[in-house]
Amino acid sequence: MFDFIAAMSQCRAMTTIFRHGLRRGFLGALCLLLVARAHAQDAPKVSIIRDAEIEQLLRDYTAPIFKAAGIHSGAAKIIIVGDKSFNAFVADGQKIFINTGALVEAKTPNEIIGVLAHEAGHIAGGHLVRGRQELARATILSIAGMLASAGALYAATTSGAAGRRQGNLGVDSAGMAGIMLGPQEAVKRSLLSYQRSEEQAADRAAVKFLTATHQSAKGMLTVFERFANEAMFKSQTIDPYLLSHPLPTERISNLEAAAKDSPYFDAVDSPALQARHDLMRAKLVGFMGDAGDAARRYMSDNSIAGHYARAIADNKAGRLEQALAGADALIKVQPKNPYFWELKGQFLLEAARAEEAIAPLRKAAALAPAAAPIKALLGHALVATENPAYTDEAIRVLYNATQRDEDSPEAWEYLSMAYYRKGDEAKAQLAAAEGLFVAGKYVEARTQATRAKAKFREASQGWLRADDILNYRPPGSTDE
Repeated sequence: MFDFIAAMSQCRAMTTIFRHGLRRGFLGALCLLLVARAHAQDAPKVSIIRDAEIEQLLRDYTAPIFKAAGIHSGAAKIIIVGDKSFNAFVADGQKIFINTGALVEAKTPNEIIGVLAHEAGHIAGGHLVRGRQELARATILSIAGMLASAGALYAATTSGAAGRRQGNLGVDSAGMAGIMLGPQEAVKRSLLSYQRSEEQAADRAAVKFLTATHQSAKGMLTVFERFANEAMFKSQTIDPYLLSHPLPTERISNLEAAAKDSPYFDAVDSPALQARHDLMRAKLVGFMGDAGDAARRYMSDNSIAGHYARAIADNKAGRLEQALAGADALIKVQPKNPYFWELKGQFLLEAARAEEAIAPLRKAAALAPAAAPIKALLGHALVATENPAYTDEAIRVLYNATQRDEDSPEAWEYLSMAYYRKGDEAKAQLAAAEGLFVAGKYVEARTQATRAKAKFREASQGWLRADDILNYRPPGSTDE
């Protein structure tokens, strides 16, 4: 399983829970929820990124695609993975995982929309049946960890460094689980052949969805051409039957023909959508890149995106006053942008100025009332003041955040703290159990649920939820 407790203990030593500290500047709005470590010591670390601005943009990208594909937007979920490689995949039926590397490197919205349309093709085509039993009730972090471990194993079976560098679209749980569980060569080849047919079907479906929504497939074609130009695709020694995707030349040829048949091939993204895309890229570079990344990309860029990246870079470098001045300048240009207010609140919270962070975070929450990550950050600030006068507001805000998004360990953690301050131990322990459960730490979750259940009236809502946690066992678990 995953070493959640060790990661959480390390993070709690910092000013803000579930982040890597001020010097690395990676918290708050763009929050590293935890680092999941798989069974193998050399398995890759997996981070799930939560950010209200980016999540909303991706929802806006997928809404028309999902409608065209017949996918219920409320049931599908997009998860952002903190990985610099250009990759996206589907797992657990309707969860699309997309790497930050893809979001940063895609220069236009149309490129990412094409990627998401391809993944929607997997969902609409029901391509995950083989992996559903293994992942049907797994948490998001568990899924990401499992796929990361499987990806490492798969890379070892392909041709050396070329395989390890490979960027893919549509690598789903079915193929990866098959590789982990079926090492025989015949089984592996059969699964990968099955995946290749799925990839081609997803490509065709993506073009269909894009055409139906009056969008171009040019961005999708650009992405696959990028893959084709990478060194690992130029190797003549790779066995095509060991590839889970169609050979690049074949794939591009088929996709190009279908894309150019669309009457919308030359359609372009709106300036407003491109501006939001540019802000997303700047934000990710500012938070996730090193100092050199922001300097190389944005130091002489006078656009709003350039100012965004530099304000974040200033905060990471410890230049708080410059960072706050940058946030204020952004707010002056776009006073109704909730994410600029959120950024200012985040900077203040990171600087242990929680009381000052409350006002801008309240403003951000008012401008984006459905944004659960912003509410979680506001709740964090309210709790961090240690002022009892804010306890009721903290409970109200954090409870709302957990009802909108139950997959936020941070929101559950601070809700637990707020309940303890209120003297409500039953709800505090249940919230702690919920946070541990969401993080996939089921043994610790049951410990907290046992304590909570004993304090609730039998058959009450809290008692029943604690009982659910106590009775849950992850697939394949031998834990009693």
